[in-house]
Amino acid sequence: QVQFVESGGGLVRPGGSLRLSCAASGIWFRMYAMGWYRQAPGKQRELVAHITSGGSTDYADSVKDRFAISRDNAKNTVYLQMNSLKPDDTAVYYCNAAGRNDQHWGQGTQVTVSS
Repeated sequence: QVQFVESGGGLVRPGGSLRLSCAASGIWFRMYAMGWYRQAPGKQRELVAHITSGGSTDYADSVKDRFAISRDNAKNTVYLQMNSLKPDDTAVYYCNAAGRNDQHWGQGTQVTVSS
């Protein structure tokens, strides 16, 4: 059974930082590309950051130079370090694992950026 445990969300002031974690089980983690998506109220879910099984990364233009995705295959965990947070970053953040023939989603964690 595939299971993700996401953590690290919360309320932060503009300019602050948060680190999201997503611990996966039930998949051969090192073989999966991992991503963080977000969905704000009334908006479509969008890709924030992506990391391949080989460690190559890609980011949405809106978060480049502020966010960093990383993975620890020994811990089956993917991280999203978020710096210089803005109110527009407020959303539910979802972890995603994409394999050759399947993909899986975490339950989401709320990030709210507000003064």
